[in-house]
Amino acid sequence: MSTYISLLQYTQKGIENVKDSPARLDAARQIFESYGGRLKEFYLVCGRYDAVVISEAPDDASAAKAALSLATRGNVRAETYLAFPEKEFRNIVSGMK
Repeated sequence: MSTYISLLQYTQKGIENVKDSPARLDAARQIFESYGGRLKEFYLVCGRYDAVVISEAPDDASAAKAALSLATRGNVRAETYLAFPEKEFRNIVSGMK
């Protein structure tokens, strides 16, 4: 499974209904699972972004489907990055010419 890091910002709609966020987080977990993935970790953060999500998906298309499904709800905007765990990083670097 590939790992993804998403940086989230609440939309106006999302912040107006912030008390519903725990239920939305539960729904997000179900959406990831429906595409064969997993929402591994969620962090509320202070700064430019409001939350950070660490997720896994079997492939990029499944990750995109989950992200787009969540985006259609209009509560957050997200920037999502493919992440390479340390073991993969070491393999990538060791294979450089």
